[in-house]
Amino acid sequence: QVQLVESGGGLVQAGGSLRLSCAASGRTFSRYVIGWFRQAPGKEREFVATISRGGVTTRYADSAKGRFTTSRDNDKSTAYLQMNSLKPEDTAVYSCAARVGVSVDANRAPDYDYWGQGTQVTVSS
Repeated sequence: QVQLVESGGGLVQAGGSLRLSCAASGRTFSRYVIGWFRQAPGKEREFVATISRGGVTTRYADSAKGRFTTSRDNDKSTAYLQMNSLKPEDTAVYSCAARVGVSVDANRAPDYDYWGQGTQVTVSS
């Protein structure tokens, strides 16, 4: 299996930026599609972004398009979520997840096999 640890969350003002990291250990990182999800208090977990095993293909939720960018460095066993132009509604716990399957179109939490602990992102107005 693979273990995932997110970092990089914090408190930022609206319009600011954060870069989240998802560091993996265990099995070969390049085996996994990596997804990003977030969950705000009182709301269901929602899809944010995915990136293919090789990092060539990405998918984004409509709420993230144009503002967020996911990338990965398989040599470092790390995936990233660059978040720009943050809005208060982006406030949530952000988690990365790994999927053994190959489809970058997997955008549901049950599609993913391994999860990190999450990192809090708070955007103030």
